[in-house]
Amino acid sequence: MDDLLREFIEETNESLDVVDVELVKFEQEPNNAQILDNIFRLVHTIKGTCGFLGLPRLESLAHAAETLMGKFRDGAAVTGESVSVILLSLDRIKEIVSELAENQAEPEGSDDDLIDQLDRLSGIGKYANMGGVDAVDAKAAPAKEPVAVDEPAKEPKSEEASHEVYQVLERELKEGEVSLDDLERAFRETDGPDDFDVSEAAKEAAEAAVADAAAKKRAGIVPAKPKDDAAAAKAARRKAPEKDEKAEKETKSGGSHGASIRVNVETLEHLMTMVSELVLTRNQLLEIVRRHEDSEFKVPLQRLSNVTVELQEGVMKTRMQPIGNAWQKLPRVVRDLANDLEKTIDLVMIGQDTELDRQVLELIKDPLTHMVRNSADHGLEMPDERVAMGKPAKGTITLSAYHEGGHIIIDIADDGRGINTEKVKEKILKSELATEAELDKMTEQQINKYIFAAGFSTAEKVTNVSGRGVGMDVVRNNIEVIGGSVDLKSIQGKGSTFSIKIPLTLAIVSTLLVEASGDRFAIPQLSVVELVRVQNNSEHKIERIKDTPVLRLRNKLLPLIHLSNLLGIEEKTDEEMELDDNGFIVVMQVGPQTFGVVVDAVFHTEEIVVKPMASMLRHLTLFSGNTILGDGSVIMILDPNGVAQAFGSHVGTDVDADKEAAEKEALPEEQNTVSLLIFRAGSSEPKAVPLSLVTRLEEFEISKIEFSNGRDMVQYRGSLMPLVQVNDFVQRRTEGSQPMLVFSDSGRSMGLVVDEIVDIVDEQLNIEVSSEVPGVLGTAVIKGKATEIIDVGHFLPQAFEDWFHRKEMSIDEPLVKKLLFVDDSSFFRNMLGPVLKAAGYEVTVCSSGAEALAALERDPSYEIVVSDIEMPEMNGFELCEAVRRAPATRDIPIIALSSLCTPAAIERGRKAGFNDYVAKFDRPGLIASLKEQHIEVGVAA
Repeated sequence: MDDLLREFIEETNESLDVVDVELVKFEQEPNNAQILDNIFRLVHTIKGTCGFLGLPRLESLAHAAETLMGKFRDGAAVTGESVSVILLSLDRIKEIVSELAENQAEPEGSDDDLIDQLDRLSGIGKYANMGGVDAVDAKAAPAKEPVAVDEPAKEPKSEEASHEVYQVLERELKEGEVSLDDLERAFRETDGPDDFDVSEAAKEAAEAAVADAAAKKRAGIVPAKPKDDAAAAKAARRKAPEKDEKAEKETKSGGSHGASIRVNVETLEHLMTMVSELVLTRNQLLEIVRRHEDSEFKVPLQRLSNVTVELQEGVMKTRMQPIGNAWQKLPRVVRDLANDLEKTIDLVMIGQDTELDRQVLELIKDPLTHMVRNSADHGLEMPDERVAMGKPAKGTITLSAYHEGGHIIIDIADDGRGINTEKVKEKILKSELATEAELDKMTEQQINKYIFAAGFSTAEKVTNVSGRGVGMDVVRNNIEVIGGSVDLKSIQGKGSTFSIKIPLTLAIVSTLLVEASGDRFAIPQLSVVELVRVQNNSEHKIERIKDTPVLRLRNKLLPLIHLSNLLGIEEKTDEEMELDDNGFIVVMQVGPQTFGVVVDAVFHTEEIVVKPMASMLRHLTLFSGNTILGDGSVIMILDPNGVAQAFGSHVGTDVDADKEAAEKEALPEEQNTVSLLIFRAGSSEPKAVPLSLVTRLEEFEISKIEFSNGRDMVQYRGSLMPLVQVNDFVQRRTEGSQPMLVFSDSGRSMGLVVDEIVDIVDEQLNIEVSSEVPGVLGTAVIKGKATEIIDVGHFLPQAFEDWFHRKEMSIDEPLVKKLLFVDDSSFFRNMLGPVLKAAGYEVTVCSSGAEALAALERDPSYEIVVSDIEMPEMNGFELCEAVRRAPATRDIPIIALSSLCTPAAIERGRKAGFNDYVAKFDRPGLIASLKEQHIEVGVAA
């Protein structure tokens, strides 16, 4: 294929993808001149290049579409029909370009059907007297507007002739004039020096045009007056926000050419393969060094290891693409679906800049598209049905993406009808997927998950959108193939949320190496929650429910299975399942399912290169691939999804139901407990921090800790992480590894250096908040010992001054006095209640959403509400919605307080009616938010 043609096809496909998105956006924002100019420029470029390459079919179709968009630029109304026809034209252009790429020539065929529709909407050719899209009233509109030129414009004699008159000029070319397209083509075809400045020629042409306009003005020629509606629309577009042209020119001229180049994907794949081989070689060398502690190669190999990690991360970045690339076509998909289903749908996309591996991106495009279509068809009600339920007529589908550990979480949420569990039950029984007795033992969430079964559909009729029972099972399988999982949460009448959890990359993964019956296996570390070692004197006990071993871990029962039994290597007897001092339990989480896998030994974590399974082994769903270790041995990589499925078939739903009942019996009736991480730092006295705030527990080699800008740093997940000490008495280790707690938020992390990580406990807290020591909230009795509770909010700004994105604001005299504080945790009630009182508020504390609603009903004079989100029975979102529904309290400012500040949670809070969303330990942020609400209340008053 000719290089010029290849480049044209690549650039045209890219431009068409952009136009697809921009056109749907322009339909929603018809007064945005910037969007229209961008669309017009791209289509105009496609048309001009087609003329240069001699592609008449593409040129004619692009020209007709450009003509209609030219009408929009002149102020014509943007109608849904016009946008639909242009989109159909773009689809046709894509088909022609696809044929062109395959055969190096335009396919035979006619596009008169689309060109005729475009001409009709443009009001040209045989439709010239019909007014087109800019006709205000077909009966009242004049046949033709006067043309302001020196001589009367001659009407074209034929339809072919009318195509020669470019709508941009709005008159025929006079003798000696050329069209802008011919001028562009001449510039492209003319040989000249490389530094020939086209802008100078354009400047001279512009000056000539100004002089010509001045001459016409002196001669008394008055331009034709546009139609009123068109003029108003055109003026509105002029008022739309536009970019600084000078800045845009500087960006185009200075940044684009020097900052990036096109690289063949095969080149990147080869580079990634070489890096993978380098990682394998690095692992082999490190294995040799482990066996020779005093080796002179230890230091250079450590340096080689660091360089390998940096190179690996650099190459990985070249493969990373924003997930927005996979979402590009979704606005068009939703628009077409809304028209087909006669619904009004708003698509909200959050976190488009979240990056993941190009290979993963390609694999999730189809599952995402299907799930969005499913939400539009099954999830959202018809407009009249929504209005009858008290909802807005327009339904909303929200797409959000964010990082969580080494995963990407993608949420597809709708505010529709939710899943009708009874309807799902009927379909399950009808399809004989389960018995009624089995369904009675299942939770609502377990029943709803049957929608992922093959051939399952609750649609009453088959349409071109859905109802065939093909889709959700394929979606789940496609996601699980890449090591991901999909979870479902649904509330009938309120909507559904599908959460997809996928790895950032498939090439190199961090794993935990374990042993079962003498064979070693690798478990992807992203699915490992923690390791538990059960000993005779340990507080973690193994119990039995219906002959199935379970582990009681912090008042939760985890079902257990030995890896040897799961793989069929060796059947472990009940006596052998009683672990000795050398036994370990790997606690794994796959979606909502948490379970324990018993192994004989745990070695260490290691980054491995994933090799694909041989074709003869691909039917083994328990494995996702294999790898070569540093000692040269080949081991299998366990697939967490396959393990979870096999585990479920071993355990069954009976154990799940009995486990939940046993957990309820084990817990006291009234329990306000907080999970705490116990550690030591600077002294032998224990310290604690809420576990929900800790992102990860890490140990870093001392050699990896660097000193920069006056502080300790460590390279962590592609960026430098500052290290902070709890107090001055903490002595950083000089050899070995240094334990630390990692706190992360919004892409930034802080490491809190500690001496020792002791335990994780669930405790009822009675905390004193009167501590005057910086960084300490107070003291509580935990496991019979006085324990300092650490104030994480004190240390985070030491890592990044702007961590909370707010300036601490002092409140001299609050404008609002009466405050209702809602939180189910006594720990946070005891911690924040006195803080709010010290700030001058009259605080009423409630321990549940229902209690808060009752308080507001008794006394609706509260001036502000601060509410936790994660509460049993009625969560913060439901409380906020209930407050907004009541006429007496609908205008009260409400601030959300949560340890989960993800973009999706913040967006959901906004929709529920929260005025602001603050992290639980961001006390300066809470005070600042309160003051912001004071100012708004003061202004409103």
